[in-house]
Amino acid sequence: MQRITESENIHRIYAGLQLSANRIMVSEVHSMQCKLANITIDYEVHGEGRPLLAIHGYPLDRRVMTGCIEPLFAQRSGWKRIYLDLPGMGKTEGPDWIDSSDQVLDVVLQFIDAVIPRQHLALVGESYGGYIAMGVTHRRRSAIDGLALICPMTVAETRKRALPGKTVLVENTALISSLTPEDRSDFESITVVQSSKTWQRFREEILYGLRAANKPFVERLWTHAYGFSFDIGKAAGMFKAPTLIIAGRQDSAVGYRDMWSILENYPRGTFAVLDRAGHDLQIEQEGLFNALVNEWLDRVEESTAQSSSVSLAEV
Repeated sequence: MQRITESENIHRIYAGLQLSANRIMVSEVHSMQCKLANITIDYEVHGEGRPLLAIHGYPLDRRVMTGCIEPLFAQRSGWKRIYLDLPGMGKTEGPDWIDSSDQVLDVVLQFIDAVIPRQHLALVGESYGGYIAMGVTHRRRSAIDGLALICPMTVAETRKRALPGKTVLVENTALISSLTPEDRSDFESITVVQSSKTWQRFREEILYGLRAANKPFVERLWTHAYGFSFDIGKAAGMFKAPTLIIAGRQDSAVGYRDMWSILENYPRGTFAVLDRAGHDLQIEQEGLFNALVNEWLDRVEESTAQSSSVSLAEV
């Protein structure tokens, strides 16, 4: 099967941008806005307690994060989950002055300072959002209580990534034949498990974001300075809070082997490579994903409780 590069896939996705919004069955949520100096960020908040910031991938929106993270809190309290739309994606504007991931990182840091000022927080990042999350830990290491990376992008240039070939492990010809050409193209380009359930979640959590993104903005970011101006693997240094890195064994977008090279930066890191999973592993391996992230949340809670006890004992 022919391998489709990330850049080629993005152009294929945008070929269907004229598709009307009413073809995608999604529920609207109430948005909040954070007005920074030069940009207004759209976001939403769930729950109360210790802050957890979730950062989505490129060029999606926060639905991909609410879809996989919110179910984990049906039986867990004490966390304030914050989901933002990155610049040029979802409902956040894509101003002309942003054309690099360095600037996207700066915007996220400004957002943190505005929404959860002078507080510790945990981070969850998916794909490009994982790359940005690693940048946040580089800049704010002492304020981050935990880091979870879902299929994180660790190498910005596609041609430099160690990628497996495109693989489909579960085929559903009846489902595929029932889709429109545009939907089929998007779904097949990235999916390893072609089931009705993965299609439903792909449509509701991923497809909307793909088609809602600001096309000129995301293309400019991709072609101009998609990677940081610094080597994130070298710059990250030692991050000693509880960490989780989850990769898909069949992920042909960012792969899994490049992530191994950053593991030594995270001495409290769990590194899991899941079979039967591609770049949407949170959908294709939902049970394992939920178990791993719940265990990471347990570790963050335990670690911060111990830190608080030590601090009180020192007073």
